[in-house]
Amino acid sequence: MALILIIVPLCLAITAFLVPWDRLRPWIVTIGGVVQLGLVAVALATPDVHGLNGWLVLDPVGRVVLGFTTVLFVACSFYVPGYLAQRPAGNKRIFCACVLLVLSILTLITEAYHLGLMWVAIEASTLATAPLLYFNRTPRSLEAVWKYLLIGSVGIALALLGCFFLGYASLYAGRAPSLLLNDLLHNAPYMSRSWLHAAFILLLVGYGTKMGLAPMHTWKPDAYGEAPGVAGTLLAGGLTSGAFLAILRIYRVCIAAGEGNFARKPMIVLGLFSMLVAGLFMAKQKDFKRMLAYSSVEHMGILVLGIGLGGAAAFGTVLHLMNNGFTKGVLFLSAGNIHRAFGSKSTDDVRGALKKVPYSGALLLAGFFAITGTPPFGPFLSEFTIFNAAIGSGQYLIGALFLLMLVVVFVGMGATLLSVLQGEPSPSTAKVLAPERILTVAPAIGLLAIVLMLGIYIPTPVETLLRAAALSLEGR
Repeated sequence: MALILIIVPLCLAITAFLVPWDRLRPWIVTIGGVVQLGLVAVALATPDVHGLNGWLVLDPVGRVVLGFTTVLFVACSFYVPGYLAQRPAGNKRIFCACVLLVLSILTLITEAYHLGLMWVAIEASTLATAPLLYFNRTPRSLEAVWKYLLIGSVGIALALLGCFFLGYASLYAGRAPSLLLNDLLHNAPYMSRSWLHAAFILLLVGYGTKMGLAPMHTWKPDAYGEAPGVAGTLLAGGLTSGAFLAILRIYRVCIAAGEGNFARKPMIVLGLFSMLVAGLFMAKQKDFKRMLAYSSVEHMGILVLGIGLGGAAAFGTVLHLMNNGFTKGVLFLSAGNIHRAFGSKSTDDVRGALKKVPYSGALLLAGFFAITGTPPFGPFLSEFTIFNAAIGSGQYLIGALFLLMLVVVFVGMGATLLSVLQGEPSPSTAKVLAPERILTVAPAIGLLAIVLMLGIYIPTPVETLLRAAALSLEGR
């Protein structure tokens, strides 16, 4: 079953590349999303999913990431036909094949229980998404791709060095070196502490670069600003979650070694710093798609901060992983619609989106309230859980700084988005260049409904998955 989850979207990616009809290719993506959703549902209902002699294992945290990213991909897969129908130019063969390839690689990341295999999968995800970022074929998109590849390569190189250090930590202690997670957890109490500490820092910085944590986030504004809505959704909701999962794997090793306190301190610092940087750069941001990149920096910071707090915050962090991914889908898909309708993503040109594209404008507004932690949406519940854990554990300063950063982000993000949504469209942009269609609006509506539901009621099967994941992160 573990291999099937990876092979099916990979075969569909090859099919989308080989099929000669542009009209059919987008629907292969949709078929792939639906088929993968069915396979993942079966996998989540199966108690033990593994393959390749333990190199592939679907553990509790992997189940959460795989489940929500698959649902996110299904929404994107229904968006793709409507989006490409409005884009007569562009290489649709490459686009559709790469979207399905990303699904296959992301599934591999969630199942990889060998840290070397996970490293290969995360590096492959960088290469697979690069053509999606260059889909518009502009000088700025080319610049964004190069920055994405170069900075990502530095991060992934540091992560590789961290893997070597982690393997040597066992060898130094007289244990057989292995990068299988089960072996690492077993050897953790005997590992060399200095080599383990060095490995954790390198892996945190390396995979933190892929997540977009500050100050390693510098690729994000350009990449997200130039990426099509689908690519932005897969990056912000999917692949950054895969990189976070890699950090969680290393964090579990530190917990098993009794070094949880060491691991939590840099995560708290990076989390708060990322939120601060995001809030400052959102202020007076004129490019609303770049602003969404800084929102992603903020929420990646919230995720590592939650893990750094430990205890009850672990549940809120895993829940926030889902909430952030679904909400980013609402924001990126609706922002993409507005961008195409106006032919610009600058607040100097885009005004009155609520009147010109009312559905996308309303979705962007609702997504703004959701992502900034406004009740009754899901991010409010997960952020409140993290805040409550900070106060409950006596970390009052961290809790206060967390709230302060949320306020700064709300003000900075609101100033940009409200200028986009309110007012009257200027005469130069009065014509709707790309009208709203059901396939470009309905996926975002579906994701928004999920975000609203998670803020009001968490279904029992989902809560069971989340609690199992939170317990595993605390070494229970």
